[in-house]
Amino acid sequence: MSENKKAEKITGVKGMPDILPADAHLWELFENTAQSVLQSYGYQNIRTPIVEETRLFARAIGAVTDIVEKEMYSFEDSMNGDQLTLRPEGTAGVVRAVLEHNLVYDGPKRLWYKGQMFRHERPQRGRYRQFHQFGAEAVGFTGPDIDAELILLCRRLWDDLGLPEIRLELNSIGDAEERARHRVDLIKYLEQHEELLDADAKRRLHTNPLRILDTKNPALQEIVNNAPKLLDYLGAESLAHFEGVKKILDRNAVQYTVNTRLVRGIDYYNRTVFEWVTDELGAQGTVCAGGRYDPLIEQFGGKPTPAVGFAMGIERLIELMKSAGETAAPNQCDVYLVHQGEEAQIQAMILGERIRDAGLDVILHCATAAGAGSFKSQMKKADASGASFAIILGEDEVANETASVKALRGAEGEQQQASVPFTEVVDYVVDQIIGGHDCGDDCDEHHHHH
Repeated sequence: MSENKKAEKITGVKGMPDILPADAHLWELFENTAQSVLQSYGYQNIRTPIVEETRLFARAIGAVTDIVEKEMYSFEDSMNGDQLTLRPEGTAGVVRAVLEHNLVYDGPKRLWYKGQMFRHERPQRGRYRQFHQFGAEAVGFTGPDIDAELILLCRRLWDDLGLPEIRLELNSIGDAEERARHRVDLIKYLEQHEELLDADAKRRLHTNPLRILDTKNPALQEIVNNAPKLLDYLGAESLAHFEGVKKILDRNAVQYTVNTRLVRGIDYYNRTVFEWVTDELGAQGTVCAGGRYDPLIEQFGGKPTPAVGFAMGIERLIELMKSAGETAAPNQCDVYLVHQGEEAQIQAMILGERIRDAGLDVILHCATAAGAGSFKSQMKKADASGASFAIILGEDEVANETASVKALRGAEGEQQQASVPFTEVVDYVVDQIIGGHDCGDDCDEHHHHH
C-alpha cells in the first residue's frame, strides 16, 4: 500500500448498531429494573453461549419457518466442519442447557436471560440484525398460575419503567390435535377464497396456514376475520387452562383483549400465547411476546416437561422509554479534580484514590494533546461533568497542604468555596454529599455510598 493513500474507512456491519455512551444509562436503567423485577418473583439468571449447533434451531423453531429458512446466520466452523448458528432467539439455548445439565431434577426452575440475538432480516425502525432480548422461562410448572405470573411480572416492569402505553393481547392456541382439526377447516375455508389471497398467503396456505391469520395486508382483513376461530376448537382441558389464566388476571385488575387471531410463527407453542403491544412506535409494535411451549422439551429428547416464557425486545423498549421522556443522563461523577503543576497532579491522584475508597465517583482532569488546560477550561469541564464539587489543587494548595473545594451545584452566588486540609478533604466531601443530600433511603442518586 503506498504511503500517501489514506487507509480505507471501515464501518460497522449493516443492521448491527453501536450503542454509544449517551444511551448507556438508558440500557442500564432498563436492565437493572428488569433484573430487580425478575428477582422479586424468584427468577434466576442463566447465560448461554451466543453460538449453538444449527440443528438446535432447526429442530426447535421448525424447519419451515421464516427464521430457519432465511434469517439465520449459519456457518461451518472451518477448523472442524461443525455446522453452527448465531442464536436467533433465546428459548432454544435455555432449554438445551436445562436438559444438558438436568436442571429440573430437583424441581421446577424459574430462569431469566438477556443478550444479543441475530437475524438476517431487512433492517428497519426498531428492527436490527443484531438486537437484544430480555427473556424469562419457567420450566416444570403446569398450571395457569405460572402463565399469569409471567404476565403480572411484565405489567410490574412496565409500571416500574414508567411506560403506560403498552396493552396486553391474549389467546389460547390449544394443543396439537385441536390445532390439527382447526387447520383442516381453515385450509378448506381459505381454498374457497384462494383467488383473493396474496402471494405470501398462497405460499403459506399448505405449510403454515395459521400465519395467514396474522397478515398485515388490509385487503385480506375481511377474509381472515371470518375464518374459523381456533378458540372454537379447544377441548375442555385447554379451555379450563385458559379460563384459569383469565380469572387470575381479572382478579388482579389486569386489562387485556382476547385476540383470536394471535398466533405464533414458531412451532413449539401451545395453549396460552400473549403479546404486549404499543402504538407509540409508529405501526403497532410488539414489545414482548410470550406463551406456553410444553411440547418443546420432549421434542429435544427430554421427558415431557411443561414450560412457559416470554421475550422482549430491548431496543424497542428503550425507544419507548425515550418517547416517555426518559432522557437526562445522570451525573458522571461526584467530584472533579482540577490541578496545575506536576506535584499538584500527583497529589490530585492520591486524593482521587482516597475519595473513591470512600465510595464516591471521581473524574481526574488528565492532559490531552493540547496540554494540561488552564484552570478556567478545567472548571468548564468540571461543570459539564455534573459533579457536586470541584477540588482545586495548584502550587499554593500544594505548599499549604490545603485543597480548595468548590460547590458546583448550589444556587447562583451560593456556590461557596472552602479551604480544607488534605487530611480532611475526604470527610468534608462525603459529609457534604451524603449528609447534605437528605432525601431518605429511596434516593437512587447515591445508592452506592450508603
